Order: sequence, then structure tokens, then C-alpha cells
Amino acid sequence: MKPVKFKSNGLVLSGNLYYPENFQPGNEPTSAIVVGHPTSGVKEQTAGLYAKRLAANGFITLAFDAAYQGESEGMPRGFEDPTQRTEDFKSAVAFLTTLKEVDPKRIGVLGICGSGGYSLVATATDHTIKALATVSGVDIGDWYRKGSEDDQDPQVIQSMLDAAAADRLATLNGEAPGTYSLRITEEQANALGGINFEAWEYYCTDIGKHPNQTNFPPLSSLDRIAGFYSPSVAHLIAPRPVLLIAGAESQTLWLTKDAYEKSNEPKELYEINGATHFSLYYKEEHVNPAVVKLTEFFRSNL
Repeated sequence: MKPVKFKSNGLVLSGNLYYPENFQPGNEPTSAIVVGHPTSGVKEQTAGLYAKRLAANGFITLAFDAAYQGESEGMPRGFEDPTQRTEDFKSAVAFLTTLKEVDPKRIGVLGICGSGGYSLVATATDHTIKALATVSGVDIGDWYRKGSEDDQDPQVIQSMLDAAAADRLATLNGEAPGTYSLRITEEQANALGGINFEAWEYYCTDIGKHPNQTNFPPLSSLDRIAGFYSPSVAHLIAPRPVLLIAGAESQTLWLTKDAYEKSNEPKELYEINGATHFSLYYKEEHVNPAVVKLTEFFRSNL
């Protein structure tokens, strides 16, 4: 693994570059994959896991921290801006084209969770990207607007927008930017169950917890997220191929299916039996078939 730095909209991003075990300097340029982390995650978590596994299968891979998050630059910390997140993918791809070991005509992207939506827009609008895959991919705007299971009270997003508007005025008057919490307590997780428990288990225990992860994004993220809808440009990707991987038991499967329905051929929706949204982050019995499918897809299309 090699730490690297590159710029995105003037901000310096931090990434980890992974090489195949048998890679030697001077080898012929080869295919490469950019791997994006989930909303609130960092490159050392599930993005790093998939980057390592795909590198072991012969690809050069780059897992990176989005702007404002992890070890990358940007203030306020934890800011989630879909436009910037999309640009981060494009900048990561552009960075790979500068490496002599990478074939600039054989670069793909993999987006996990919220990065699934960001990578979809990046691929739709950047022809340097030759193939797109997602794992537990979601449109973060729809998640916030409708909830993880498409059953959220419409008043919830309106309350979020009220908070964002109030914060905008408060900061104009010199107050510190407000934040909101992405984490719940163990007691709350047990009471809520489902995807809420899974999120707590991954991000709040030793399974996936990392000191650089975002726990309290600024309220200014909310109105930007609420106006984002990635599947609206999915049709622009064709004829480049799309592979969307999701757990057959995932509460967010409807979000992946929406992206699939709005994409044009060639496309594939691959459901992994027994898997949920978060089990695809780390559970070997679900990560393994995902990596096998991703390897086949990228080998065929890069």
C-alpha cells in the first residue's frame, strides 16, 4: 500500500494506492479502479477492504477520503456536498491517468453505499471512466428524503431543511456552524433494530469503527443532500457497462433497483442471497461473492 495525495477543486485529498502482489515497476500499464467510501466512512474501512481484495486479484486500486472527511483537506469537517463528492471521483480518476503504471483507457470506479450515487453521476459525466460498479449503492438524497426503507414521514426531511435554513442564517450572524449526529446509542440501536442496529454495530464497535469517520456533519450538508438525485443521469452511462451489487435482504435494495431501472444496457443487478446493506461491508460470506463478481466484471470491461 502506498499513501498518495491529489487535488480536487483545490483541496488536497488523501488516498491509499494498492498494487497486485506480483506488480513490478516497469510492467506494462494495467487497469485500475477507484473505490469510494460510504457517506460518513473513510478509506480505511470497507472501501479499503474492497480495494485490497481487488488489488489481490490483479488491479491497481485507489481508496481515498472524500474532501472534508478523513485525512483529506476541507472545512467544516464532515461536510457532505454531493457536487464535491462527485468531483472527488473524477479527480481520483484523473490522478490515476498520471501514473505510468496505469492504462488511462482502462479505469473503472466502485462506489459503496452513498458513493454509489456519487460514482454514478461521475461516470455519467466523465468518459474517462470505462465501467461502473456499486456495492450497497444508494442515492443519498432519496435516503434522506424517504428513509432507508422508503417509509419515512415526509415531515422529517422538512424538519431537516428547517434546521439547515436556520443554521445558514445563524452562521451569517457569526455563530459557529451547527451539526447533527449520525450515530445512535447501543440502547437505541437495540430498540430500533434492522438497518439502524447494523449501522451502529459497524460504525460504533470494533467491527468497523475508525477515529477518522464522520459522526457529526455540519447542518449545511442537509439542503445540499436533499436536492441530489443521482439516477436522473444514469441513462448517460451507456454504452459503458454498469454492475449494481446489493444484498437480497437489504433494506436499501429499492434504492439500488431505482438506479438499475434508470440505467440503460449493458447493465446487471446482482443480488447476494442472505446479505444486507451492512453485511456487504465486512462479512466474508457476503464480501467474497461480491469480490468474485466485481473481479469478473472489471476483467471483462477494462
